[in-house]
Amino acid sequence: MLISELAQRTGVSVHALRHYERMGLLRPRRLANGYRDYAPQARREVVFIAMSRALGFGLPRIAEYLRAWRAGRIGPAELVDAMHERAREIDAQIAALQAQRTQALAHADWLRARQSEQDRARHGAPPRASWPRVRRASAP
Repeated sequence: MLISELAQRTGVSVHALRHYERMGLLRPRRLANGYRDYAPQARREVVFIAMSRALGFGLPRIAEYLRAWRAGRIGPAELVDAMHERAREIDAQIAALQAQRTQALAHADWLRARQSEQDRARHGAPPRASWPRVRRASAP
């Protein structure tokens, strides 16, 4: 099948298909007129590539999986394991982003407090006393 037909059947752009070929993920044969001719199994491979990209897998890693799949070195169970590993990576990224968000908000609060103190000082108001520390009552 020609590249335009493969693009239509998979929902992946012709531009992306050419990129995947340059990266070595797809291997169409060339017709006498220079057109790309994709084998029927290319449709399944393109869907696999698109699905993997949507999950955040990088093209080098996808290329490894495709080579192993074509060679019969991995099967569905290994791909499921890879997806579970990707889910763990996503969880770690989420945790890191949540920590960054917390830190960003804490820094914003600190800066806002400093700005408030500077504004008060500019208008001649005495600095506010800081809140006393709350101590736990000691046990009798």
